[in-house]
Amino acid sequence: MSVLVLFVVQATVHAQKLAPLPMNNKEWSEPAEPFRIAGNLYYVGTYDLGCYLIATPKGHILINTGLAESVPMIKKNIEQLGFKFSDIKILLTTQAHFDHVAGMAEIKKLTGAKMMVDAKDAKVLADGGNSDYYMGGKGPLYVPVKADKLLLDQDSISLGGTKLVMLHHPGHTQGSCSYLVTVKDEKRSYRVLIANMPTILSDTKMTGMPGYPDISKDFAYTLDTMKKLQFDLWVASHASQFKMHEKRKDGAAYNPEAFADRALYDKTLEERTADYKKYPTAP
Repeated sequence: MSVLVLFVVQATVHAQKLAPLPMNNKEWSEPAEPFRIAGNLYYVGTYDLGCYLIATPKGHILINTGLAESVPMIKKNIEQLGFKFSDIKILLTTQAHFDHVAGMAEIKKLTGAKMMVDAKDAKVLADGGNSDYYMGGKGPLYVPVKADKLLLDQDSISLGGTKLVMLHHPGHTQGSCSYLVTVKDEKRSYRVLIANMPTILSDTKMTGMPGYPDISKDFAYTLDTMKKLQFDLWVASHASQFKMHEKRKDGAAYNPEAFADRALYDKTLEERTADYKKYPTAP
């Protein structure tokens, strides 16, 4: 795509009036070196916002987009790995908060990719976050995206010989989700969990939030369900959640086993469960 066309698309997207972001951490916008995680799964996100490319012979799947201003960085990361940005065919997300989907509308427009989302997050995505139970109510936080397909728990997404299974893990948002995918390299196959960890936002009321009366029930379900998952490797919506920068330094050789830290996964869920138990819940 030409620089002129890219500029016109970006200008059109950013021209829409958006509400101020409720928060913004500098690590969300800082660059990170893209790298191969395992098989045809790659990290293409920012320093802390986990964006994942699944490359296939029939085109690519991109999970999460980070902030709106991160789109050029993600494009550069994908191209640095030797893939074409324009070959993205499917867009997914682990949750509809602005820090994971604010670049979605622009990437969808630039690539023509199909956007698929957990059905419970479709409304929030379609109104740019305005209906989000925690951050909404002041207008769109990002350019709205209407999903091309709604996904339910255990639905599969297939492209070019790779199949992902979506796991409905609500709580952090009503449609938060994770993905299980099996990838292969020259030596073996790996069952990888791309996890949306059930973090409880401050001032959340487990007795029920406006627009989300079942939040306590959903968190309980997700915490219990995630503890039972079996996988070989795992990553997450935020690089900090799986300690990516401790496990891999820039320029490091390909090493899938660096992301096989089940102990950290279990510990994180134990901590989130302890957080959950601190909150009074509905009778």
